[in-house]
Amino acid sequence: MEISKTTQQPPSRIRVLIADDHVTVREGLTAIIGRQPDMVVIAEADNGRDCVERWLECRPDVALLDLRMPALDGVGAIEEIRREDSSARLIILTTFDTDNDISRAIMAGAKGYMLKDARREELLDCIRGVHAGETRIPPSLVAKLAAGVSGEALTSRELEVLTLLARGHSNKDISARLNIGETTVKSHLRSIFSKLQVLSRTEAITVASRRGLIRL
Repeated sequence: MEISKTTQQPPSRIRVLIADDHVTVREGLTAIIGRQPDMVVIAEADNGRDCVERWLECRPDVALLDLRMPALDGVGAIEEIRREDSSARLIILTTFDTDNDISRAIMAGAKGYMLKDARREELLDCIRGVHAGETRIPPSLVAKLAAGVSGEALTSRELEVLTLLARGHSNKDISARLNIGETTVKSHLRSIFSKLQVLSRTEAITVASRRGLIRL
């Protein structure tokens, strides 16, 4: 009597796309992920535009994207990918941790946000969690995000004033550049100080830079 045997199929591996403009980062991530029995890197991209194209070609299970990339940044790439597939599982892996960066990424549709100095086990756990449908953001970044969104948002005009202020322009210069009166500039500054909960120009610039509202 012949006894039939059931062949157990090995579990499918998590197919990962890596997008980063630094080749050493891509090689390092590929090596780390390649050593995992449940993961495989199927594609790489060195800019945001290429990332979108590679994603459309390969349809990976999870994509790791740098925040700052040429041609199209990580947030822009996420937005384009999610227009094609709203269920895409995308993780930002970056060195930037301002509440503005985190907020932009999450609003665009990122399901994970990790810093490049995170431990290898944390990154791998994030990939597995996001693949399983979870959202993964480290507690420290959640706290920073909460602190940033708790305050009132600056208007586009206030951001313009703040940017010029950070570049060393006086009220008179700002007035001339934006074609508004100096009294209006002072009014904007009072509003900026109130929203950022600061008392001086220097403190406003420091807080705004830390939150990613301006780049010095």
